[in-house]
Amino acid sequence: MRLALAISVALVACLESRVAEAATAPCRVGGIRTEVLCGSVQRPLDPAQPAGTKIDVHYVVVPATARRKLPDAVFMLAGGPGQSAIALAPSVLPLFARLNNRRDIVFVDQRGTGKSAPLECEDPRHQPLAEQADALAQERQVLKCLDTLARGPFGRDGLRHFTTPVAMQDLEAVREQLGGERINLVGGSYGTRAALDYLRQFPQAVRRVVLDGVAPPDMALPGAASLDTQAAFDALLAACERESKCRQRYPDLRADWAALLRSLPRTVTVAHPLTGQPERFTLTRETLLGLARGPLYAPALAAALPAALAEAAQGRVEALAGLNALLLPRRGGVLAMGMHFSVVCSEDAPRMAQATDPAGADFGDALAAVYSRVCAVWPRGELPAAFYTLPASAVPVLVFSGGLDPATPPRHGERVAKALGPKALHVVVPNAGHGVMGVGCASDVMFRFIAADSDAQALQVDASCVKGIPRPHAFLPVERVQEPAR
Repeated sequence: MRLALAISVALVACLESRVAEAATAPCRVGGIRTEVLCGSVQRPLDPAQPAGTKIDVHYVVVPATARRKLPDAVFMLAGGPGQSAIALAPSVLPLFARLNNRRDIVFVDQRGTGKSAPLECEDPRHQPLAEQADALAQERQVLKCLDTLARGPFGRDGLRHFTTPVAMQDLEAVREQLGGERINLVGGSYGTRAALDYLRQFPQAVRRVVLDGVAPPDMALPGAASLDTQAAFDALLAACERESKCRQRYPDLRADWAALLRSLPRTVTVAHPLTGQPERFTLTRETLLGLARGPLYAPALAAALPAALAEAAQGRVEALAGLNALLLPRRGGVLAMGMHFSVVCSEDAPRMAQATDPAGADFGDALAAVYSRVCAVWPRGELPAAFYTLPASAVPVLVFSGGLDPATPPRHGERVAKALGPKALHVVVPNAGHGVMGVGCASDVMFRFIAADSDAQALQVDASCVKGIPRPHAFLPVERVQEPAR
């Protein structure tokens, strides 16, 4: 009996492997050392008009290294919204190394990103700092991008068809083309929303789900950002006060921060992060808040924020700008902002007015206001009412939250895990920021969760190792010792 079952499983895996090979072709992806498989599936731009305009949704399969691979591939869903999963693949593949031994890892460029009918705008990294720091100039750039996209192959109306539910129907078409009966989903940031919607629409096709930094469909992203960023920033100041060396070095950090806010706007000079050339621009409150927000995503960078803020209070913003330069996306990692606004304006903007999250004391509602103005003119797609629901899950779901995350903190993960029911396991990594899988032993926890033979074993995975990951100590620059005059 057991031999017959083993033979049956092997035959199914062999058949599915042949189906996948027929749908793909060997290719190379920059940053991945081994040969991979590339494929695409043709999809209607508007699912209601299957005979209308078509788009190609591209994907990459990193084949399992073992000869006797398992049939349930792992699909990685990228964040943003607007990030290319294929562009992300080289940097995240090391986290999937153990899973990749017996499982294919699949990266699908969601419609509107990467190679899948990209809705791209001008790369803001190349703009002068004066334009990057001008909120109205950035808003004009977005509206200019809208006009450009409206004159493109899909027209203005076509931008309504880049929503998460439609994209997850594309993902299902990829799964069907590759031939796997069930798949494992791993979503990061916005990718968690995508994973939740795929689970909602196609629960029979899912084996396990990992959500890293949950952005649920009913979150209203721009509105929630102010409260969550404020909480992470306040926690940073409190951590400096508790740490004796940081407190001694920066005893008036809160007062310095408040004084810095009151001093704006002011003219500053900073080297452009791409050209290295010094540029003068007006530092506004909104720009400063954006500079303070970025490093909070990564605790290792946030550790240098006290020093950078103290410098900025003295009129020197180079350190603060330098920290944000470290966050600049690498080649291929820039968000497709057309897709970004198509998603946010369709899914988040309509709910922002009903959102109950208060604005942060410092961070205010400026970010939400920008999205409200842009989304007032951006085409919006229609969404099923069920999109905003979180049905109980019949399969195990591992929810990761970073305790220091300024974008998707544990309060969102806790609510989602509760809604998903007893098959959801919420793991909070107290001293992690936005994105937990790459921190400490978290990738090993993910591996053991997906590799577990039974649902019960998956839900009993030991994640205690993440609790001891420390928060980085505040960075204290070496003080220069002035040599005595000779």
